[in-house]
Amino acid sequence: MGQAFQDLQVWQRAIEMTVTVYETTRSFPREEQYGLTSQLRRAAVSVASNIAEGRGRISQGEFRQFLGVAQGSNYEVQTQLIVARQLQMGEPEMLSRAENLSVEIAKMLSAFIASLATMKS
Repeated sequence: MGQAFQDLQVWQRAIEMTVTVYETTRSFPREEQYGLTSQLRRAAVSVASNIAEGRGRISQGEFRQFLGVAQGSNYEVQTQLIVARQLQMGEPEMLSRAENLSVEIAKMLSAFIASLATMKS
């Protein structure tokens, strides 16, 4: 069906965002270890994971569905970063870096999903 998932720029950016989220959440309060820290990390990992899983599927339609799930997880990341910022958790520069990557990923995923919608499965 095309290139390996590791070659997809959107997957590479999602990995970069995940690493940034992990680095950012290291400074979150300890009492958030099982709260916002865990939830944000899981959502971030889910973005790249769903892109990879979708690439391994047989049809374009299945791939598109997994990209949609990745987009949903990406929006979870954006929401949780907003909550973290409003609660003054994490370093503002790191939060901004994660937010910027997430916005870039959202645009890439939207374009990718749209391009797959015009192709036949």
